[in-house]
Amino acid sequence: MPDQIQTALVTGGASGFGAAAVRALHQAGFRVVIGDIDGKAAEALALSLDLAGETAIAATLDISKPDHFQSVLDKIIARWGSAEVLVNNAARTVVQPVLEIAPEDFNAIMALNAGGTFAGSQIFGRHFKARGYGRIINLASLAGQNGGTATGAHYAASKGAILTLTKIFARDLASFGVTCNAIAPGPMDTPMVRAVLNGEKLQAALANIPVGQLGDPDFVAQLVALLASPAAAFVNGACWDVNGGLFMR
Repeated sequence: MPDQIQTALVTGGASGFGAAAVRALHQAGFRVVIGDIDGKAAEALALSLDLAGETAIAATLDISKPDHFQSVLDKIIARWGSAEVLVNNAARTVVQPVLEIAPEDFNAIMALNAGGTFAGSQIFGRHFKARGYGRIINLASLAGQNGGTATGAHYAASKGAILTLTKIFARDLASFGVTCNAIAPGPMDTPMVRAVLNGEKLQAALANIPVGQLGDPDFVAQLVALLASPAAAFVNGACWDVNGGLFMR
């Protein structure tokens, strides 16, 4: 890949871990496009990174709508000529006992999480293939590996599907200079996790983690930036586990 500033789209990039990934990529020298269903929050983050809008912009993106991915890609190409990186981060988390999940709710979560990752990877993958270069990074989850002990079956199943999609896109695009990898974090130290694991629940969760602490989202964000770099050309179809020893293979 020629020496040039590369452009990365992060879905669900306006808040939570997505925002951490956006900041890490921006700090690493990437132009960042903050795709989020909350356009105002995405715009606020973009302005905090670059008031001039030269290296950070916002884009309203609903991952359940493939045409949104195409519109964002068109916007990037019109602005900078090409896109080089896609980070599929946006997803919906639901905690619900498996016997209480309605089939339509299961299908909706699968369609959003796995379907959104598929649509984004397909649309950006075509562009990357034509360009002869690209990086796709999917946010999977420990839940997709161990069955989701603290999440709903639909969320866990969608993350398992994302791990499989990672392998498929990795295999099919590798010969065109495009890699696809996944990161599977365990419980990270984020407001969302602390809201679910409060008080005694947090202490119990920490007791079950071999290293005895929650994961650092900024470290995981650095992994995103690492996998997005041209130097990561020999990493393909891999799942990077960051779970404190909760799941070993």
